[in-house]
Amino acid sequence: MAKITPVLMSGGAGTRLWPLSRRAKPKQFHALGGMRTLIQDTVLRFTTEAFGPPMVIGNAAHADLTRAQLGEVGVTASVLILEPEGRHTAAAACVSALAAAEAGAELMLLLSADARIADPAGLRAAIAVGAPAARDDALVIFGITPTGPETGYGYVRAGAGDGPARKVAAFVEKPDLATAQAYVADPAYSWNAGIFLFRPDTFLAEAARTAPELMAAARIAFSEARRDGDTLRLGDAFCAVPSLPVDVAVFERTDRAVVVAADIGWSDVGAYDALWAEGAKTAAGDVLQGPAIAAETSNCLVISDGPTVVLAGVEDLAVIVENGVVLVTRRNAPGAVRAAVEAVRKAGREDLL
Repeated sequence: MAKITPVLMSGGAGTRLWPLSRRAKPKQFHALGGMRTLIQDTVLRFTTEAFGPPMVIGNAAHADLTRAQLGEVGVTASVLILEPEGRHTAAAACVSALAAAEAGAELMLLLSADARIADPAGLRAAIAVGAPAARDDALVIFGITPTGPETGYGYVRAGAGDGPARKVAAFVEKPDLATAQAYVADPAYSWNAGIFLFRPDTFLAEAARTAPELMAAARIAFSEARRDGDTLRLGDAFCAVPSLPVDVAVFERTDRAVVVAADIGWSDVGAYDALWAEGAKTAAGDVLQGPAIAAETSNCLVISDGPTVVLAGVEDLAVIVENGVVLVTRRNAPGAVRAAVEAVRKAGREDLL
């Protein structure tokens, strides 16, 4: 049986975790309280016999960092595709599928490099379940079993049927709380974590049908890319590829999408509240990473890369000290972090981003 080619999308900026995550070193290159960085954990999930060497697509500015971090865990990418700028996941998926097809890959697993998965064996089992459908020209999406009524995630609804791979009936983007609570209670709904499995040729044919302008631009960018050993460096033509999520460009428009359940403990660790929820807590519920002292506090998060942080008489705060920047915000207010990033940008301090 041919091996599955994992393709890691590593182009995100991770601004919801600013200033910990920045353009020069976004969140996939951080450990975030774990033993290894997120991209290292991601590649190590696929070092079994069922998978071939990974491909990685990400920003050209991170090429050396990507090679170094993969090398630290003994993994070498078969192809490193370098983007001059991010053009969202549809562009990345199309170019990666072209590279995978050129390399003769039978099946391609497309996923983000910056998520946490508590049960890697469970993910591999779900992939094994979805592989026959993918070989039969389905575009497989892995539906994550919800652990709560998240309003910041997209959902996918499975159609009627009893098989392991069920036709996708609908995609729903970021519902309100009442709707999310109803989805959690309905087994037909699952989180859309952006983990996909398909034949490269099947995906490319569907992308050409559902998003012809995008696919045509991606083909031009791929054909004009500069090849140097295991590196594929995309040029200016890539900047002309329309910027769309692959869900919107392809999966929401195709009739080949099926969903396979995956109860794998997935988290996108995309907010400071998520890091607090995962962290080892003191008796007061604080998570303290780096030099920190807390007195009469509760449920706070501190991450510091140097200066000692002293908290007293506060609760539910996140205090982040990273490379000379200090952020103080409510722990469960991701919108406030986005506002902080925008305020920094308006202040003309792009150097801090």
